[in-house]
This record gives sequence, structure tokens and C-alpha cells, in this order.
Amino acid sequence: QVQLVESGGGLVQAGDSLRLSCAASGRTFTTYSMAWFRQAPGKEREFVAGIKWSAGSTWYKDSVKGRFTISRDNAKNTVSLQMNSLKPEDTAVYSCAADSAGNWPPHYYDMDYWGKGTLVTVSS
Repeated sequence: QVQLVESGGGLVQAGDSLRLSCAASGRTFTTYSMAWFRQAPGKEREFVAGIKWSAGSTWYKDSVKGRFTISRDNAKNTVSLQMNSLKPEDTAVYSCAADSAGNWPPHYYDMDYWGKGTLVTVSS
């Protein structure tokens, strides 16, 4: 059974940094596309960043470009999201997702597996 487990969320102040991690288990993810999505209270879920598992190509939501960096460690089956210069509008539950077909660029409707999410709260 495939499992995605996020960690690293928390409460920070505007301008601070956080690093989220997603540990994948259950099978080999070498051909999967991986992505981070977020959902703020009262808002729809939105794409944040994605990475091709094998090629390393990345894709970002415009509002996080230059501040967030997605990376992966194939040997450890982990995907990380380094978030710098955080803003109050980044407050949301961040979820990791995996697309077994490796579609690109990533879309929520292609994702086969989802983690439960980790809460990021950025105070002003």
C-alpha cells in the first residue's frame, strides 16, 4: 500500500523559512511525478510545486517562484519543499501527492496518492 507522510509544518513569522518533507513508501517511485498542493481555510486546493521524479524538472505556482524550492532524493524516496520568505498568505495545509503515470506538468486530477497534510501558519 502506498503511503505519503508529510512533516515539517509549524507556526512561523512572516519572512521566516520552513522545510517540508514527504516520505513515500510502499513501492518504487522512480517514474512518478511528485507535487505539493495547499489548501487555505475557506479556499480551494491549489498547486504549489512539482518535480519529475527521474528527470528533476520542476514547476512552480507563480506566487512562490523564487521563494520555494522543490527537491527530491530518489534513494530515500523523499520529496522536500524549502519555503523561504514566507508570507501570511502562504498559510495553509500542505499536502504531498504522487502521480504514478508521470504526467507533466502536474495537475491535481492526475494524482493517485495523497498524504494527509501538514499545517503551515505564517503570522504577520
